[in-house]
Amino acid sequence: MPSLADVTRGRILFGGDYNPEQWPEEVWPEDVRLMREAGVTTVTVGVFSWAMLEPTPGAREFSWLRRLLDLLHEGGIEVCLATPTASPPPWLGERYPGTLPVTADGTTLWWGSRNQWCPSSADYRVHALALVEDLAAEFGHHQAVRMWHISNEYGPVCHCEESAERFRAWLHKRYESLDALNAAWGTAFWSQRHADWSTVIPPRSAPYIPNPAQVLDFQRFSSDVLLECFTAERDLLRRHTPHLPVTTNFMTLYKHVDCWSFAKEEDVVSLDSYPDPGDPRAMVRSSLGQDMTRSQAGGPWMQMEMAAGSVNWRGVNRAKPADRLRLEALQAVARGADALCFFQWRASRAGAEKFHSALLPHAGADTPHHRAVRALGRELGLIAEVVGAKVEAEVAVVFDWPSWWALEQRGRLSDRVDLEPIALGWHGALWDAHLTADYVHPEADLSRYRMVVVPNLYLASDRAVQNLTGFVRAGGTLVSGFFTGVADETDTIRPGGVDERLCEVLGVHPLEWRPLDEPVPLGDASTGTLWSEELALAEGTETLATLADGTPVVTRNGTAYYLSTLPSPEYLQRLLASAARAAGVQPALPGLPEQVEAVRRGPLLFVLNHGSQPAVVPLPAAHHELLTDRAVSGDLVLPPRDAAVLRPL
Repeated sequence: MPSLADVTRGRILFGGDYNPEQWPEEVWPEDVRLMREAGVTTVTVGVFSWAMLEPTPGAREFSWLRRLLDLLHEGGIEVCLATPTASPPPWLGERYPGTLPVTADGTTLWWGSRNQWCPSSADYRVHALALVEDLAAEFGHHQAVRMWHISNEYGPVCHCEESAERFRAWLHKRYESLDALNAAWGTAFWSQRHADWSTVIPPRSAPYIPNPAQVLDFQRFSSDVLLECFTAERDLLRRHTPHLPVTTNFMTLYKHVDCWSFAKEEDVVSLDSYPDPGDPRAMVRSSLGQDMTRSQAGGPWMQMEMAAGSVNWRGVNRAKPADRLRLEALQAVARGADALCFFQWRASRAGAEKFHSALLPHAGADTPHHRAVRALGRELGLIAEVVGAKVEAEVAVVFDWPSWWALEQRGRLSDRVDLEPIALGWHGALWDAHLTADYVHPEADLSRYRMVVVPNLYLASDRAVQNLTGFVRAGGTLVSGFFTGVADETDTIRPGGVDERLCEVLGVHPLEWRPLDEPVPLGDASTGTLWSEELALAEGTETLATLADGTPVVTRNGTAYYLSTLPSPEYLQRLLASAARAAGVQPALPGLPEQVEAVRRGPLLFVLNHGSQPAVVPLPAAHHELLTDRAVSGDLVLPPRDAAVLRPL
């Protein structure tokens, strides 16, 4: 199959979304000229162009797109051509109201924004695929087109009757019989037993807490039905253009779809990342998304969207300084990106995103902002030798979407226990310990890792449990967070409250869960947050930290650690660093200051100072610094928010 390497061809791709239909055609040549001057190699075209391409049912207005592609090709700009199926035109909803999504309370979501489509709708699929097929036939072999971008940020969910029919079919395939469904959903509770498939529906508004197993299966179904839409477009495109790779874009910690399932069906894995310039820990969130996307890709990946400046959807949308823009871009390359694309090329003058930044701002090309964009384009050429290189990690973090969905349902012990802050807390501790990590599915092969970290895996399949326990028994180091291994795939509590196989390798058994509403002191002057447990310790299990009353909260049984709370960031960083050292894992560079990250990608070492003060980084050997073309040895001094890319001499 084609891959990202077929598109990069030894270059770091640079560019972004281009929406020329928002501008008079006489502006297009100026755009191409400015793109060339900025070092842009690639633009994504057509993401939201359905109404321009098919203004009325069955019409095809392709001439403008052909003129645009011809112009871009003449200017040396390559195209990632998008299928515009993320945002249908108003006529589709008017003529085919069943294509409009319906919420759990029965509200129809209308046109006038974007994403107003039901993934289960046969009418939506017929019209979407007809347009995609004609686009592929018309432009799939155009010289400018190098890749397909399908839809955009998959996520619509629908509870309509057509979705109910597909949900029932999905459940029948999964469980085969009503008896098996009733057993899996625990319908003996609250008299919910189904005697006929006709009563099985999506979880809709109900008087009280809905059936958790039903909700969980609907979340699985909703992800799968979106994947059906993706693969239907992908298969059609592959028939017409087997030489072009196919992608769609995820987002960091995006809850709506199981990204592990999607990534397996893509040729290129892509990420949209929008760290908040006002967040002093934004680099942690960025690196989590980058590491996860690299892991899903199994190698180099594509940054499909990022912001050149401010966004328009936060309460206060802070400007992004030029040095922050550069640092975020280099961080993505360090962690495996071979393509850096932004939303968008030219700032929109109308519509919901007219205050969203762009590579070419409203104030034009003669601005500090655009000069920084040009400088970045030049610098990427200096480090092109990194293209295709992998980031090798000896630490893996377990992450699972069904467990996330199940953990955060109603009727739980604490509505403060959400996976996103837990995941960010653990990833931040690894970042502070200067440890680069891959992300893995709970059932993935763990044999190449020395240490596996499980921030939380509330729902764990039998295969996942066997995988983790087998890793420990083979000599691996496991560090597990609280409330892990509690439920099986159907969200049914394991006998004893926690899977006994995990309890055996961890050397602990939780006797009672004790959620916290405020931090509590630990015996070492640290604090614990969110959660605590009464633990029974097996013989030989060592207590590493306790509550003030002596209750164990951090334990070790051989190479298996268990944390029954979320400790302070400083404590978690120290613990993970110590466990890593014991497992034989070392940072890419020793002695790194705070706020500095070092990531080794292939032969190159990226060192990035995210702090507001200069940083002194000791180098164990002489290197050539590629961005400034100079030899460095001894202490490398990095100004605030600056970076170095080093090759050993």
